Amino acid sequence: MIEFLMPNLGADMESGTLTEWRKKPGDTVKRGDIIAEVETQKGLIEIEVFEDGVINKLLIDEGTKVPVGTPMALILTATEKQVTPVTEEPKIKAKEEKQETISEPGKIKATPLAKRIASEHKIDLSQIQGTGENGAITKEDVENAIAKQVVIPVEESLKKAGEEIPDKSTTTNIRAAVAAAMEKSNREIPHYYLEKTIDMSKALAWMSEANKQRPVKQRLLPGALFIKAVALSLREVPELNGIWNNGLQVKSDINIGFVVSLRGGGIIVPAIHNANLKTVDEIMEKLNDIIPRAKALKLRSSELSDSTVTITSIGEGGADSVYGIIYPPQVAIIGFGNISKKPFAQDDLLGIHSLVNVTIAADHRATDGLTGSRFLMALNTHLQNPGSL
Repeated sequence: MIEFLMPNLGADMESGTLTEWRKKPGDTVKRGDIIAEVETQKGLIEIEVFEDGVINKLLIDEGTKVPVGTPMALILTATEKQVTPVTEEPKIKAKEEKQETISEPGKIKATPLAKRIASEHKIDLSQIQGTGENGAITKEDVENAIAKQVVIPVEESLKKAGEEIPDKSTTTNIRAAVAAAMEKSNREIPHYYLEKTIDMSKALAWMSEANKQRPVKQRLLPGALFIKAVALSLREVPELNGIWNNGLQVKSDINIGFVVSLRGGGIIVPAIHNANLKTVDEIMEKLNDIIPRAKALKLRSSELSDSTVTITSIGEGGADSVYGIIYPPQVAIIGFGNISKKPFAQDDLLGIHSLVNVTIAADHRATDGLTGSRFLMALNTHLQNPGSL
């Protein structure tokens, strides 16, 4: 029997509120399936299950605030003898008394999350046909009803045009969460900083040539090269690919977190898993998928919790250098400044080259300056040989 626990989605998270179960006792689940939705300071997050099996029992009631690490469900593994799922009431009840139960005679059947969304958007539940178990109205049913409304406010029109802006309360919570993590990092982690100027001329020329063979939507951006080069460099200098938990724990998977700025303010850091095993095109495809979902606060739990190192990039026209603050429990963050043309000497010849200042902030408890310097040298080597990426 496996206990499914409330996951930790970052050093700043202490608890989350279970808003909706997406599975019920008796359902078969596979690794990567969405088992529940949890509301955190970072928005509504889809929580994945990481074991194959059968849901035996749900331990938490919807609407309950759950501390990180608390058992939420029991799952029978494929090797265990399947038994009749337990259907008794969850052990942990919501602090607030339910307004309605979905099985109460004469009442509208709806999940708690569906009721909350309907209330926020002034949707009449009696006008919605439920598609859930026993005709219960689900979150998706309410969202579909909202989408079908004839009168759409201007803000919703902007969102549908791709200008979705998270509500102010959400972005305020995100800022507070980031502030707490950064305060903890600055207080507890002894940072050391290194910087290296890297010539991007060969990498940009290679990328320009490669993009001639690609449709516009599939063209590469420097960020994809940075992520792949960092991942390959971490394979050579693995001490920076880990976490500090009463000692350095080096991770075998290389999951690159990258900072995304939110339109309404604040940042969020989703991850690209096993970046060292992906091609540059696959990384670019992942970026095109994750960034819009990150800005809309529609990420999965693994995309928020699995980063082993973080990249922050200023982007075109920004500052020449960025000095990051480590996101605990990670032990390093790599910063890429603006790529700009400047005089640069190569092979005793002075010319105009496309340069980028790369910085590393690392945890001095885990590594020292020599390790960080080896990493920057490896990164430079990979970016000077873009075809190998």
